[in-house]
Amino acid sequence: VDGQIRAASVTKSFTATVVLQLVEEGEVALDAPVDTYLPGLLRGDGIDGRRITVRQLLQHTSGLPDYTPYLDDLVANRHRYYEPRTLLDVALRHKAGFEPGTGWRYCNTDYVVAGLLIERVTGRPVGEEITRRVIDRVGLRHTYFPAQGEQTLRDAHPHGYVATKPDAPLLDVTEMDPSAAWAGGALISTPSELNRFFRALLDGELLHPEQLAQMRTTVAIPADAGYPPGTRFGLGLAGYRLSCGGLMWGHDGDFLGYATYPFATDDGRAATIAVTADPGPTDHGRQHALRLASTGLCE
Repeated sequence: VDGQIRAASVTKSFTATVVLQLVEEGEVALDAPVDTYLPGLLRGDGIDGRRITVRQLLQHTSGLPDYTPYLDDLVANRHRYYEPRTLLDVALRHKAGFEPGTGWRYCNTDYVVAGLLIERVTGRPVGEEITRRVIDRVGLRHTYFPAQGEQTLRDAHPHGYVATKPDAPLLDVTEMDPSAAWAGGALISTPSELNRFFRALLDGELLHPEQLAQMRTTVAIPADAGYPPGTRFGLGLAGYRLSCGGLMWGHDGDFLGYATYPFATDDGRAATIAVTADPGPTDHGRQHALRLASTGLCE
């Protein structure tokens, strides 16, 4: 019960929080080009870091190509370590999806770049900055950013499984190297601690009001993006319509073996749904989990 899980892309909310703290400190400007901090890093077919802003990275409006579809079989290579620059190089071999700021597409590459930006500005590893600025600040005792090469979960945990195709036998992938997700998805946490994080975030414990308002400033996403109608994305934070009215704020995450759906409301309610098979044996799990989270928050 309440064991450790791979929080997957929920990590993006932690990474975005660190970037916004750097904005508070005057070290980063949201509307500055990425080249201001990582000169010459983003160059490719339709890709130019002089025209992509920090805000566009955090909001998935950069147009950068996502590296994830181009990696070798993640199940077969789940014990492989990937350098962040390797992930970025995979992405940069492909054409931009759209001009920066003219569209929206979920993109893990955005958060690899955000992680590199944090490291360049602070001079420290991104995992250390997430730990110092977020995890320790709100007292999360069972949440951590894995060390390089760390493949196991440290405390009691459910196992995670994948089905390589619908109705296929489940394969245990609990032990794996999460570096393929890095600053966009490597975090380990528990459901109750993800509830604590999102409550603290919305309550202003981690960001000043101006930066929290920026985080919650959302854009519409395409109808075919795979999210429930009305979902809007901010800076590492998404707003989903509740079935009883209003919004729940959070960020879903899915990686090999685990899918995680943590959400909180402005009045302090929070719920996290943790699924221990991803990809699962059916293709309806994501929608079911989102509906369950909404139902729980509306009861």
